[in-house]
Amino acid sequence: MFTIAYLQHAGSGPLRHEEALLTAGLLERGIPVRHYTIKRVHRRQLPLGPDTFLAGDMDAVHGALRQLGVPIPEPDDYPDCLREFLHRKVWTCTLGELERAMETGSVPPTFVKPADRRKSFTGAVCWSGRDIAALGNVTRRQRIWCAEVVTWVSEYRVYVIDADVVGVDHYDGDASVPVDMGVVREALAKYRASRTAPAAYAIDFGVLADGRTALVEANDGYALGAYKIDAAAYTDLVLLRWQELLADAVR
Repeated sequence: MFTIAYLQHAGSGPLRHEEALLTAGLLERGIPVRHYTIKRVHRRQLPLGPDTFLAGDMDAVHGALRQLGVPIPEPDDYPDCLREFLHRKVWTCTLGELERAMETGSVPPTFVKPADRRKSFTGAVCWSGRDIAALGNVTRRQRIWCAEVVTWVSEYRVYVIDADVVGVDHYDGDASVPVDMGVVREALAKYRASRTAPAAYAIDFGVLADGRTALVEANDGYALGAYKIDAAAYTDLVLLRWQELLADAVR
């Protein structure tokens, strides 16, 4: 049981949506809430321990995990066990390798995003080497995810705790076009059976132009963006994933 929760705040203005949800959910559970700024994490000024919960953006949570001696999970945006649900080519290489391939015209337009924990640029579609140059001062040794460009008609976030779907939020495209929940549940079962799924996470699915339901990407349950999920379910999800991370540290 957590005795106190630390939630990130910029220092002024309203809480972000995710921290507002957690505030409501934690207070409902009787867990007192304290706010912190990112500087306090960087300076290791928070009294963190096995009975404390912390939430915030990726930088803040990673800083807290390092202070606690908890290994930072490797990103797993496209789990190997779910490759059949991608319905598009997805691969990794370096930014330099893709740039050279685009200069020779050997690859089509490609969606690109960082493959490492640290997000040095925002995912984008690159049509040529000029688009890669426009990403800014990013090392060409940067490992990246590359994906064949497809047309998404609609996209949804599915929130999962253990084997249970606790919420489904539409976040892009035509809300009148639903994903096939039969396909989604089949994918979730395979993810759980692989023993690589976190205890709590979100996973995004969408509908392609040809009508198939496809995996967009998986998202770990810590530092997780929220849409319309209710406070109780979101709090349950993030708390459970934090508990799992702390448990991994003592095994």
